[in-house]
Amino acid sequence: MCRDGWVERLSQSIALVSIIALVAFVSGCATNYYPMKGDSSPHPGVARAHTLPIHGIDVSRHQGEIDWQAVARAGTRFAFIKATDGGDYLDPLFQQNWRLSREAGIPRAAYHFMYWCRTADEQVAWFAANVPPDPDALPPVLDLEWNNGSQCRPTLSRDEVLEKVRIMLAGMEAHTGKVPIIYTDINFHRDILEGVQLDNPMWLRSVAAEPLERYRDRPFTFWQYTQTGTVPGVRGDVDRNAWYGSEAEWIQFFSTGCDPRSFQRLAAQGRCAASR
Repeated sequence: MCRDGWVERLSQSIALVSIIALVAFVSGCATNYYPMKGDSSPHPGVARAHTLPIHGIDVSRHQGEIDWQAVARAGTRFAFIKATDGGDYLDPLFQQNWRLSREAGIPRAAYHFMYWCRTADEQVAWFAANVPPDPDALPPVLDLEWNNGSQCRPTLSRDEVLEKVRIMLAGMEAHTGKVPIIYTDINFHRDILEGVQLDNPMWLRSVAAEPLERYRDRPFTFWQYTQTGTVPGVRGDVDRNAWYGSEAEWIQFFSTGCDPRSFQRLAAQGRCAASR
C-alpha cells in the first residue's frame, strides 16, 4: 500500500472520529439525546429506544433529495443508505447520498436488499461493482426479508436460504474488509435465522415492542424502532434507529468495524481493525 495513500485515509478516519466526538459533546449538553427528532405516529412499546444515546436513520430513493447538513445538525449519528437490490438494481440516489452524507460528517453504511430469485454470486458481484470499499464507512448491511410484493416466488429450503446468506455475507466482507451487519424483520428471523449462530452485528426491526420481546434472546446492535420518524433535512417520514450501547462503545464500533461485545473473538480471527 502506498504510504501517502495510507496516511491520507488515516487522516480522513481520524477527522471523522473527531466529528463524532464533537457531536457527542454537543448532544451530551442537551437534555435529549436527539433533540431535533420527531415521530408522526409514536408507539409506547418502543419508548426505551428514546433513552439510548446514539440514533440514526435509514434512507433510500423514497426519501427524495436529502439535506444532509441539516440531518447532521439534528444530531443524527449514523445513516444506513440503500445501495443495491438483487443483481441489477442500483438506488438512483445512492451515489449522491453516499457522497453528501460523508461530507456532512455522518458515518454511513451501504445496504443491499437480498433477492431470492437471483444467485448469491450475482448479487455479491453487483454490490461490489456499485459500492466503493471506503475505509471510513461503517460495515455494509445485508437486508434479509421475504420478497413480499415482488414477482419472485422462491421454493428454497431453509438450508438453501442460509447458504445464499452465507455466500453473500462472505462476499460483502471480502469486498469491504468489514464484518457485515444483518438487517432483518420478525417474519424472516422466525422462519430462517432463529437459533442460527451469527458473528454479524444484528439490526432488528421492532416498531411496537422491544426486540427481546420479538426475537427471543437475539441481542441487537441496532434497533429500527419506528418507520414514522421525522428528522430535519428529510421530507416526510423516515425510519429511525438506535445503537444498543454507550458513546464509548459506539466509538469502538466505528473504529474497529466490530460490535464491542464480540471484538476480542473476531479480532483474534483478523476480522476487526485495530482499536485506536
